[in-house]
Amino acid sequence: MRKILTLAGAMMMILGHALIVAQTQPSPDVLGMHNMTPASGSGVKYQGALGCTFCHAPHSGLGAVSPLWNQKLSTQTYTPYTSTTYIEQGKTQPTLGITSSLCLSCHDGTVGVGQSYVYGTIPTTGSLNSIDSFGTTLTGSHPFSLVTPLKDAPNLVASLVSKGITADPTGAVKLINGNIECTSCHSPHVQGIDKIAQNFLVRDSSNAQMCLACHDPNRVVQGQVNPLAGYTGNIHQTATNQVSADGHIGSYPTVGVNACTSCHLSHDSVAPARLLRPATPAAPGTDPVTQDCMTCHNGGQYLSPAPANIMAEVAKTSHPLPSGVNYHDAAEPVLLNHNRHATCVDCHNAHASNQTAQFTVPPILRPSQAGVSGISAADGFTVLTPAINQYENCLRCHGTSTGKQRLILYGYAPTRQVSAPDPLNLIPQFASTATSSHPVTHDSNSSLPQPSLLVNMLNINGTTSARLVGTRIFCTDCHNSDDNREFGGLGPNGPHGSVNSHILERNYQFSQAANPGGVVTNLFPNPDLTVAGPYSLCAKCHNLTQILSTTSSFAQHSLHVSQYGFTCSVCHTAHGMGATSPTVTGERLVNFDVHVVAQNGAAPISYHRATNTCALVCHQAAHNPNGSVSALGMQSIGGVKK
Repeated sequence: MRKILTLAGAMMMILGHALIVAQTQPSPDVLGMHNMTPASGSGVKYQGALGCTFCHAPHSGLGAVSPLWNQKLSTQTYTPYTSTTYIEQGKTQPTLGITSSLCLSCHDGTVGVGQSYVYGTIPTTGSLNSIDSFGTTLTGSHPFSLVTPLKDAPNLVASLVSKGITADPTGAVKLINGNIECTSCHSPHVQGIDKIAQNFLVRDSSNAQMCLACHDPNRVVQGQVNPLAGYTGNIHQTATNQVSADGHIGSYPTVGVNACTSCHLSHDSVAPARLLRPATPAAPGTDPVTQDCMTCHNGGQYLSPAPANIMAEVAKTSHPLPSGVNYHDAAEPVLLNHNRHATCVDCHNAHASNQTAQFTVPPILRPSQAGVSGISAADGFTVLTPAINQYENCLRCHGTSTGKQRLILYGYAPTRQVSAPDPLNLIPQFASTATSSHPVTHDSNSSLPQPSLLVNMLNINGTTSARLVGTRIFCTDCHNSDDNREFGGLGPNGPHGSVNSHILERNYQFSQAANPGGVVTNLFPNPDLTVAGPYSLCAKCHNLTQILSTTSSFAQHSLHVSQYGFTCSVCHTAHGMGATSPTVTGERLVNFDVHVVAQNGAAPISYHRATNTCALVCHQAAHNPNGSVSALGMQSIGGVKK
């Protein structure tokens, strides 16, 4: 009898404490949905008020640690969380009768709620909501019941493994018997400790307070990369954009207060690796990494103010999203071989990126790309984590990587007279040893004067921008959204997508001929030198009027452009002369498109800047090494008389 009275007294003390706590909660019932009365909001309801006895028996029950457990236990085998970056790869199961297995007796959905040991079946109506029934596949839930002892990692707080203590100053987030269990994060007896989330959390989780109890973005471990580095103060932590409940981007009012939960789910992730949120509205067929960014960055109504609409740019000619077999993975090599794709996180680090409020000069990465990885231009293989310069990030795919393709969706691509074995490797084309190149990876290496260069770059509408032409340029000064805000548009910056071929910021036409040496098919007999014309990309930095002058530039520019409609691409390569040839010096980026020009007789196509002469056939005219031009019938093409 004494034992019974003692137990009853203890129960009264617990209930008394619960009543005190309940006075501070928005709900009059501390148990909330776990009480399962019709007023509780639970999916499963009982017409009475059993309170604690749904889970506990007052005098006897199950449970190895004597929680007087009343709900029948599930004996299922679970598939735990796993990913290529998850260090706790050992497979373990919750110990039956204690800790997380008690929660799963209802929440795996295999045992009906109210199947009690003491009272038999308690009559209930309804069923668990889908978000509360995890099933036996737990790959979409934060890992728990791990293999012990726990393993350390750079993104974990130092005391978690060494001392078994979290960094939560309140002590509410804690390890259970040295392990992470459901009750490390959830208090089954109080629904509203976090008054906004109302998810039975052990403490207020706004501003990532619960996540930061175990995860440390500022920890430095020698020789190891902390994937959360840069999070403190980054745009996703500080953003004040208001969040609509319809967007399903967390429980709190702003992106910054939602913090980690803006992008990650503790449960029910469909990614499932790295617990990413799916897109709202649903985007079937889109890879999980892209979906995670789409809800906020698709110009929808879920954030106020809405960020730039990135997905509208991707709908144009854009970098290739994964197509079902080439998904991005956080553990993939930085040098991206045989896996052509470009998800948001290939070029942006969501944990470190910041809004670009001021447009800095090249080549240093802009804040929006802070923390991304790259490849050194010095050798094409050295991994840089993080990258320092913008072009290093681009060289993940556009350098020495194997399996590159020239995709038709980007439009016509010239084939150059002088080309390296890998014409898609841009490193030698931009190298300081190149005969000539646009100054992307180094300052200009040419001693030749550049009279056509403007002082400031032009905006998209042709007005003068604040950007000086300078001694260096970004990759994104040419490959950019066609409506980017840096140069006067309203869209996002960067090569997300463009209405122009090759993701070019402005119009850049490629002259083509039915046969090499023939008349070009895309003539512009009255050259349009405005921002709408075929040369507007080059006009961003070069004075086209000066280029067409017969006195201060190559005298034949005006003839070829005005009379024959040639565009720059026929004679000039855009990136640089990474290969050498005795016949084409490569100065001034001259490297002919052999789809448009042909050999003049048996001699190879040639160009020599010193004499301003070339030997080739184009626009049905033969250009001779002595500078003269002959009618096509007087010469041969490839040794065959015409």
